Amino acid sequence: MELTRHQIRQLAFQALFARSFNEAQPVAEILAYVLAESADVPAEEVATSEIPSYLTLLAEGVTEKQPELDELISTHLNKWRLERISKTDLIILRLATFEMLYLDNVPPKVSLNEALELTKEFSGDESRRFVNGVLSSIMHKVDSEKQ
Repeated sequence: MELTRHQIRQLAFQALFARSFNEAQPVAEILAYVLAESADVPAEEVATSEIPSYLTLLAEGVTEKQPELDELISTHLNKWRLERISKTDLIILRLATFEMLYLDNVPPKVSLNEALELTKEFSGDESRRFVNGVLSSIMHKVDSEKQ
């Protein structure tokens, strides 16, 4: 099954959202389940080798780097605390921030735009403005540090 990067980000979001309710479950199991759901096949039929490497990179990377991502995100919240952000928006912020910080082959502007698309799909208009503001601030910081 050939997936676009956008579809992979959608699946990564879904896996991270599911994992937020059961952090003890291994990421690989959640990825297999989410991929199976999207392909409409039983999870047992999805082999680890079928999980796109970019999907694994995003889900495992965000999971591993979550404390660092949350710390950076919280420094860019204007009159907000991390605990007040909806799970949906926080996961989208983590995904985009992970890409901006750790993936040199993804331009930060692409990460921002993809996050806004995910927000459109999984959240609302108000959230989109909020996510855009936070990620724009993070993007400027990342850009200035890379120069």
